[in-house]
Amino acid sequence: MAREPNTAAEPPASTAAAQPPPEVIMVRSKRVACDGDGGALGHPRVWLEMGEASFVECLYCDRRFVLAADREVDENELVAPGVYEGSHGH
Repeated sequence: MAREPNTAAEPPASTAAAQPPPEVIMVRSKRVACDGDGGALGHPRVWLEMGEASFVECLYCDRRFVLAADREVDENELVAPGVYEGSHGH
């Protein structure tokens, strides 16, 4: 019995992985929190840990938090709303 090719409209796995994140935020800490963009259009605040990697992505909004090489990034709530570093916030 011959198999018919899959005709489902699914993008190849390599296409999905090649898509850039919607937003990249430079941070100074390997532990950050994300609540989307806050407000009614945000999502519940989640804490994200980078571990040994130099970035982490939010599972809710796909924001990518990248550890700055010099860790001297000008960052504040106006530049990166919804992002809080460490357990104490900004």
